Amino acid sequence: MGLAKEDRKIRYRKEIKMEQKQLSSVLETTKQDRECSTQVSNQTSIWTRNMLTALSNGVKGGKWFSLIDKVYSLKTLKIAWQQVKSNKGSAGVDKQSIEQFEYKEDTYLEELHQSLKEQRYTPQPVKRVYIPKAGGKKRPLGIPVVKDRIVQTAIKMAIEPIYENEFLECSYGFRPNRGCKDALRQVDTLLKEGYTWVVDADMQSYFDTISHDRLMRLLEEKISDQPLLALIHKYLKQNIIDGLKQWTPTTGTPQGAVLSPLLANLYLHPLDTMLTQSGYRVVRYADDFVILSKSEDEAIRALEEVKEWVNNNDLQLHPDKTHIGNALIKGQGFEFLGYRFEAGKRFVRKKSLMSFKDKIRAKTKRSRPDSISEIIAELNPILRGWFNYFKHAHYTTFKGNDGFVRRRLRAIILTRNKKKNCFGITINAHKFYPNTYFANLNLFTSNEEWGKAYQSRCGN
Repeated sequence: MGLAKEDRKIRYRKEIKMEQKQLSSVLETTKQDRECSTQVSNQTSIWTRNMLTALSNGVKGGKWFSLIDKVYSLKTLKIAWQQVKSNKGSAGVDKQSIEQFEYKEDTYLEELHQSLKEQRYTPQPVKRVYIPKAGGKKRPLGIPVVKDRIVQTAIKMAIEPIYENEFLECSYGFRPNRGCKDALRQVDTLLKEGYTWVVDADMQSYFDTISHDRLMRLLEEKISDQPLLALIHKYLKQNIIDGLKQWTPTTGTPQGAVLSPLLANLYLHPLDTMLTQSGYRVVRYADDFVILSKSEDEAIRALEEVKEWVNNNDLQLHPDKTHIGNALIKGQGFEFLGYRFEAGKRFVRKKSLMSFKDKIRAKTKRSRPDSISEIIAELNPILRGWFNYFKHAHYTTFKGNDGFVRRRLRAIILTRNKKKNCFGITINAHKFYPNTYFANLNLFTSNEEWGKAYQSRCGN
């Protein structure tokens, strides 16, 4: 019996690790699409001193003519490969893993260098995968092959400084040294300054509906390097493979591709410019943005201008996610980057809470054989990371979340002890396994951390 139980335990752990590895490999591939903070990139490391000077002072004629040599340079490709390697990620349609590429990296990088230099490189199809969203929905993502991830990273390193020099302060998504917390801080500042009438706007299927022709024209405003432009156009026309289906996209940039966030920001840059020049206060993170005004009339005018621009650029606002409201009035708030701003307070939006609880449920199945200490050790990084992002939410959130986690853990213990009502919510469950029991096991509690942070802010 003991051996059989131990075998089940080993099999269970192997199955869990396999599931986690498969999911994390998909998510790591699209890391830049998920993270709300962007680390300092080293794309300028491939730029010469003369190029940086031209970037600062303005390039002659306003266009860059020679960039493809920076892309196919072995130095650039090696730096790009190191970035792709550190991001990990799963294999694409060719089934070549990071480890397999690494085994012959010098040979593969030399092949990439030559094919790019001779302008005969052709991107391979993108593998379509789906990751779960709140509410049972799924989001499509594309996984390019390792070689294409390297080439796209090299392209990004070559062109990102050009467009970063143009992008406005109101844009926060997927940019160096900027992230969600910066965007939320700016929203909070504007609300406190009295800009409480808010246009909450969201593009419907934005990444799938970007016009290729318009996007290429925007690229051509700053770049005249035809081989580079042709290579980027090839990536826009990469075939997509979804199971047995394969097709060539006519619009959009696949979420998960290295270049997609930069190109998506470029496409919306004219909107940022129009709204900013009109005097509106805008905070945008990718395709999710808010316009903050001091009056309802101004907010209405802003939304009308956005609708006109969107219609003229082959896009569409999401009808259910776009509205105007006063953030000081209950029932008229807005949601932005996981938070809900309403009645002068910040809350965690319902979908974010649901997502959090789903993650905890996945880690606390009652059939799980690991010790409670091992489970808590696995939960703590999740709990700590969630709190660090949502610590500015209304304090009532945290006590309920902590109780939910402890109930899940009590249910595991009661199941093992073959107790009735194994949901961890009975009086006896609390009596035998009180909150202090889990505190002694070093379970992270957000309510306690919030209290410490509050005392620190108050100077106590």
